[in-house]
Amino acid sequence: MGIKIENVAKRFGSFQALEPVSLEVKTGSLVALLGPSGSGKSTLLRIIAGLETPDTGNIYLSAQDATDRKVQERNVGFVFQHYALFKHMTVRKNVAFALEIQGWPQARIQHRVEMLLNLVQLEGLSDRYPAQLSGGQRQRVALARALAIEPQVLLLDEPFGALDAKVRKDLRDWLRRLHDEVHVTTVFVTHDQEEAMEIADEIVVMNQGRVEQIGSPAEVYENPATPFVMSFIGAVNVLSPDATWQALHHPLPGNGEVFLRPHDIEIFSTPVPGSLSATVQRLIHLGWTIRLELTLDDGQALTAHISHEQLRDFQLQPQAVIYVRPKSVRTFEPVAEVKTAVA
Repeated sequence: MGIKIENVAKRFGSFQALEPVSLEVKTGSLVALLGPSGSGKSTLLRIIAGLETPDTGNIYLSAQDATDRKVQERNVGFVFQHYALFKHMTVRKNVAFALEIQGWPQARIQHRVEMLLNLVQLEGLSDRYPAQLSGGQRQRVALARALAIEPQVLLLDEPFGALDAKVRKDLRDWLRRLHDEVHVTTVFVTHDQEEAMEIADEIVVMNQGRVEQIGSPAEVYENPATPFVMSFIGAVNVLSPDATWQALHHPLPGNGEVFLRPHDIEIFSTPVPGSLSATVQRLIHLGWTIRLELTLDDGQALTAHISHEQLRDFQLQPQAVIYVRPKSVRTFEPVAEVKTAVA
């Protein structure tokens, strides 16, 4: 079931949570709503679910207007960040709850629950209570419960936000594999750029209630539509276009700030054409790479990523002077085009 959102807006008192938003989610796709706190992503998700009513606009599910439908009429599964499991019920009873409410026959409920517990890899824990499970296991129970009613749409509101980094990474991998098995249309909210890049087919980048850009992970990273997208997706240096920089890299389009990815910076031990001198302030080992915190001669801070081999070759130490040259820079016109629909 596809989702179409048409000119949906929402205000809470004096706060405009959503400007008019329009986008489409293709049937069977996995789409991330990505943005900082207050960007409107959770509000939009709750409107799709029927938990909030839009002030204007319409929600279409399978080309049918669902704007005024109740939650239980939308055939939508919803998973919250904090599980919301019934503490007094076993794993089996939690997953079966909605099916019992709908009056499914017991034999069919038993078969459905067993199938789902196997799907989420919890088949041996059906008689445990939520307090006897780890955070990652509880979240998988919540996902199984959401899938129990055979929803046409699965909505996830920061489902891994309460978990530690290692468990989040494991569950991200698991969710992607699960989606590839069940192919249910899925929309999930996150403020974690890496999570969105790793899981989603399409990313909807939101900011201050607006859609800034929609595209594949590669598209929003490599071809950001606005300065916000460039600065929010992945690490980036934002530099003022001073006379020295312009002299080295003219003509730059636009007249705003210069955006430069840390991995797009070359370093040299001696001056080369187009390079600027920089002083090493700090070296930070990130495991797979080394982050250099630098200061240019004009006082601007600059971050570069180098390999372990480069660190050994240059024998860098704090206060060392090196020379940097960008391989690629981006600038933006004062008013950038904003994309608001999925093809």
